[in-house]
Amino acid sequence: MADTSSAQPVFRFAPSPNGLLHLGHALSAMLNHDMARASGGRFLLRIEDIDRTRCRPEFEAAISSDLAWLGLEWEQPVRRQSDHLDLYASGLQRLNEMGLVYPSALSRGEIKAAVANAEAEGRSWPRDPDGTPLYPGRERDLETGARNAIIAGGKPYAWRLDMQKAVLAAGGPPLVWQETGSGPDGETGTIKADPAAWGDVILSRSDAPSSYHLSVVVDDALQGITHVVRGRDLYHATAVHRLLQRLLDLPEPNYHHHRLLLGADGRKLSKSNRDTGISAFREAGRSPADIRALIL
Repeated sequence: MADTSSAQPVFRFAPSPNGLLHLGHALSAMLNHDMARASGGRFLLRIEDIDRTRCRPEFEAAISSDLAWLGLEWEQPVRRQSDHLDLYASGLQRLNEMGLVYPSALSRGEIKAAVANAEAEGRSWPRDPDGTPLYPGRERDLETGARNAIIAGGKPYAWRLDMQKAVLAAGGPPLVWQETGSGPDGETGTIKADPAAWGDVILSRSDAPSSYHLSVVVDDALQGITHVVRGRDLYHATAVHRLLQRLLDLPEPNYHHHRLLLGADGRKLSKSNRDTGISAFREAGRSPADIRALIL
């Protein structure tokens, strides 16, 4: 594990190669790059390509091309998550040995039905900060035999963090993080983390060996990342990351959440919505200076 106690600042930009980068990605990448330069630090590029069904080599090539066109320089070699699946499995195994994870097999349809039934009976169903209903947790207290049956049953399943047990296991001083940017409501400074608001989050699925939550904290620690600079849409998720860092004895980076770029309809830019890619601006004759002026 990298020792970040006295190291020079280390920043990273970590896109997934599941589509073309848009202006929101350019903002995040340039902020990381510029902050690294200003502090005499290092700038790393990490490819988060665990989802092999959506990530494609041509998108990874486009990422490098777009960033280079913007004038950004990063260290080599580039870290690819698909090359380090064993490390995420080790982290999951450690949490399993601590009795903090359990296999869950309810489908999205079954979860949706459970929520609908509860609300039809007049009971409110808790939701996470993104508005998604919390997992019912029906398998949380199953005995070992029943858990093994889920794993061997052939039905897709996920490993979930038993949030209540995990928060208790974390113990120690209150979970906080240092925010040098700001949250959705202007939060900054020392922020109290509330991982319980997310319920029993997924850490691994049978079709994806690690979730974003698990892989990002493992990677940040192994790469010695000292400053995590990312979009404000991930502000609340930091609570889960701080919990996992405490449980896995990983170092705590500083966090800086920046504003999001919005489309004409008021929603954040997104690959899934096919918002205009950086390459389209280049092909239209715009320059890197134009992009900087547009978003910075």
